[in-house]
Amino acid sequence: MTDFTAVDNYLESNLHSSLNELKTLCAQPSVAAQNLGMTETAQMVKDMLKARGFEADLYETEGYPVVIAHRQGIIDKTLLIYNHYDVQPAEPFNLWTSPPFEPEEREGKIYGRGISDDKGHFTSRLFAIDALLNVYGDLPCNVKFILEGEEEIGSVHLPQFVETHQELLAADACIWEFGGVDHRDIPLQYLGLRGICYVELSVQTAAMDVHSGLGGSLFPNAAWRLNWALSTLKDQEEHIRLPDFYDSILPPSERDLQMLSELPPVREEYQSRYGIDKFLKDYQNETELRVASVFEPTCTICGLTSGYQGPGSKTVLPAKASAKVDFRLVPNQTPTQVLKQLREHLDREGFPDVEIEFLGGGPPARTDPDHPFVKLVVETSTDAFGETMQLVPMVGGSGPNYAFVNTLNLPVVTTGIGYPGGNAHAPDENIRIDLYLKGAKHISRILHAFGQT
Repeated sequence: MTDFTAVDNYLESNLHSSLNELKTLCAQPSVAAQNLGMTETAQMVKDMLKARGFEADLYETEGYPVVIAHRQGIIDKTLLIYNHYDVQPAEPFNLWTSPPFEPEEREGKIYGRGISDDKGHFTSRLFAIDALLNVYGDLPCNVKFILEGEEEIGSVHLPQFVETHQELLAADACIWEFGGVDHRDIPLQYLGLRGICYVELSVQTAAMDVHSGLGGSLFPNAAWRLNWALSTLKDQEEHIRLPDFYDSILPPSERDLQMLSELPPVREEYQSRYGIDKFLKDYQNETELRVASVFEPTCTICGLTSGYQGPGSKTVLPAKASAKVDFRLVPNQTPTQVLKQLREHLDREGFPDVEIEFLGGGPPARTDPDHPFVKLVVETSTDAFGETMQLVPMVGGSGPNYAFVNTLNLPVVTTGIGYPGGNAHAPDENIRIDLYLKGAKHISRILHAFGQT
């Protein structure tokens, strides 16, 4: 067994310096949805990689730049690491304890927008590389990084970028952007992501907003029109009513059910953490609840906009209304299918005037739980986290992993610094410093083991 004492000593001695680098990165806003600081952050990320001896370049897309970096290692095996440098909008600002782009350390945690999703994962990986270079003078294998700036807006251009740059991104395995521990502090290995089809539905019923005293009696109301259309998408039993919506779905395998059954109960933890009294359905047991959470598709209204929503009253009949809706997809659904089904459904229900704008998405993708690289990552987790990773067949979230699984033909694994109280996408997003250190230790062990196999 390899002695990691020198590597761990470096990580423990230089933790403060790495956290300062993370704070600097998080102080630079990079909100893709608002085009805030994107070019500056891409350049910052490129410079951080070049400082570690990587050959790094910015590649332009129709959206934000993609950062690609490469450094040769001792043996000619390549590990590809995917991260993203964009973050979610920080609003509502008033719900943050400290300003979102002024990272602040409090009681063993650091708070700031993007610190968990995804900048802390990126810098913890750089930190592991620093340790290996300091101790051994070189990396045990080739390492490539790819960082995009559109993950939080659906990775609209990344799949095509991967398709056209397969040689540039060629590798033997891939570490995904996130990972972490559950409510017991047990690290989890997520083997797949659900797909997503994100759309904006909109309708316009007049050229302008109208005084409700006049228009309320005579004119169609865009808000009501859209509300009625939305109400047709699923029934009160949570059955999504799009034509043929469930026909292509691949049910979970016996192996999937086995992995889910071995995970700990989450019913009470979810109810406590999120303050809910009940779930959408009366799930009979924990496995049934877990199956629903990742192997059943969803239709979620994420936001509604129409008319006046400021303080006080304004008697107006809205001329326009819009809603953002996401469909989480399971094997073997695709966004192309869902867009076709959605259009057919709205037309059939009498809403041909409701327009559909596709905002992004992609199909689900999974990695074989028995792949040797999965085994390597799980086995090396014990020494880093003090606990052995548990396998999770899929996670409810989505991302462009299908381009890496299906186009690049790579096993994709997760590991990182997340935990259930990290508040990703919410106010007071944060990381735990102890997990930041453990995450870096795990990456160092993965790279070393990968270079030995």
